[in-house]
This record gives sequence, C-alpha cells and structure tokens, in this order.
Amino acid sequence: EFKKVNKFYGDYHALKDINLSIDEGEVVSIIGPSGAGKSTLIRTMNG
Repeated sequence: EFKKVNKFYGDYHALKDINLSIDEGEVVSIIGPSGAGKSTLIRTMNG
C-alpha cells in the first residue's frame, strides 16, 4: 500500500502524492503514455 508517495529526480517531480492499494492475489495492469511514470512507479514499489 502507498499513501501520498512522491518521487523526485533532482528538481523533477516524477510521482506526485500517489495512493495505491493492491490486495493479495489481485492482478493489476498499469497503462499510460510514454513518460507517465509507469516504470518509476514499479521501481519505487520494488524499493
């Protein structure tokens, strides 16, 4: 679970106040245009 997660690259605010909850066994797909922060979100989730 994420609550109000933010990620910065220098001065660039890549993720802004992200809230996300995924239940055990739930299958999730993350879609969006190039540069939307999909990979950044996954990397942040994985630590």
